[in-house]
Amino acid sequence: MKTKSSGTVIIDWKPDKGSDITLTKQIIGYLKGRIAKGDWLVGQKLPSQRKLAQLFDVNRSTIAESLSELSALGIVDSSFGKGTTIINNTWSLIFAGSTPDWNNYIEHGIHRPNNPTIQAINKFEFFEPITRLGTGEMSPDEFPCDLMASVLKRVSDLNISYNYLEPLGLYELRAGLCKYLKKFNLSVEPSQVLIVSGSLQALQLISLSILGPNSVVLVEEPSYIKSLRVFDFSGITMKNVPMDKDGIQPWMIDDTILKKGMSILYTIPTFHNPTGITMSENRRSELLRWCRLNQLPIIEDDVYRELYFDDPPPFPIKSIDTSGNVLYLGSVSKSLAPGFRIGWIIGPESIVERLGDIKMQTDYGSSSLSQWIMTEWFASGLYEVHIQKFRKQLKKRCFFMLRLLDMYFSDIATWNIPKGGFYIWLKINKSIPIEKVFHHALKDNILINPGDIYSFKKNNCIRLSYSYASNQDMEDGLIKLSNIIRKM
Repeated sequence: MKTKSSGTVIIDWKPDKGSDITLTKQIIGYLKGRIAKGDWLVGQKLPSQRKLAQLFDVNRSTIAESLSELSALGIVDSSFGKGTTIINNTWSLIFAGSTPDWNNYIEHGIHRPNNPTIQAINKFEFFEPITRLGTGEMSPDEFPCDLMASVLKRVSDLNISYNYLEPLGLYELRAGLCKYLKKFNLSVEPSQVLIVSGSLQALQLISLSILGPNSVVLVEEPSYIKSLRVFDFSGITMKNVPMDKDGIQPWMIDDTILKKGMSILYTIPTFHNPTGITMSENRRSELLRWCRLNQLPIIEDDVYRELYFDDPPPFPIKSIDTSGNVLYLGSVSKSLAPGFRIGWIIGPESIVERLGDIKMQTDYGSSSLSQWIMTEWFASGLYEVHIQKFRKQLKKRCFFMLRLLDMYFSDIATWNIPKGGFYIWLKINKSIPIEKVFHHALKDNILINPGDIYSFKKNNCIRLSYSYASNQDMEDGLIKLSNIIRKM
């Protein structure tokens, strides 16, 4: 059978040592069952025999006997030095005739599977022993539980409905957001705002609503969007544009690849993900001017704007947009909680209406409860109270990581000094296979984000985040990571 699936399976089961059924039969039955149900697919690897013995709490000889029988059935292939791979699940069709071939369905789906490294990151982030040095989220320790309790009390006292909302989202939230965004020199009306479930959904709606097959999306090199498949299924092509210390370089855009009415530029100008670069005020004006002249719309992803340490960053590109050239994205996923699933798109009414119509066709609106809660966060002024406190904590976390880098990485890497946001872009001095660094770190329960998942080419970079891990975890993890890099 042709192998297309990849990645290592996850196991959270142990055999019952008090059962009359032998441990070997229990393990074989468990492995068969996971494959039969389509939980594990052809091409996926089982953990090593040593790891399986640890997971199942049995002798390694028991594992060897179990895998030998599965190999004899033609279900797995155990090759010395290459591990054990699932090679066949057609036996399940013989013994359970009603079971569909889920692998075949998956292979013919519209969306391609994610990069194996990104799949691993998504899976292992939630394993208890893992130290997360790349996670772009606020630490649970920083969540303002006391303020949240106050907001929830306010919402519970309101006489409101939690039914479906209008296509653009809760009017009270859109109106409150327009008022709040004036501090960024943004003057917009509620009719120009669409509430979405975060910036990722905003990008999905844009790809479905105003882009099509053969469209071109210009992105920074490197860019967060490169780590996603958000544009792939539509046949949209991404082209990279170089950056310098001031941000994306519009004069480096190859205008011969632009297709009128079918091209758009995506940028994260403030505390860029993954490099941490903030686009200068002059560059913002220059980029907007170039895009206007070439009739190229801009998607401005501004989710990190409020996470500055000392001086506020330049105003958004959208604040100087007088011709409706910019679609502006924001959310509270980085500044408050990704679990709220609340973000927004701001743009011309015609575009916002179109995006809202497509959103209604896909999920019938973001959570009404979350929208009422966010309305209270803004209206009460407690969101601003939280942000001011969070900035101070984020700055302390950043400086702590920078001290650790000075101690353990000064002779093997260089890095940026952030002025806000979540990330440090670590560049290893010598050329080493960054994917191997990732896997060696994972074996030591250290989870990092290798730089090449954000790039169109291989690089020697790692995106580190100081926003999530505790100080102790940061130190332990970075010591281990520096030792791994030195050995390589």
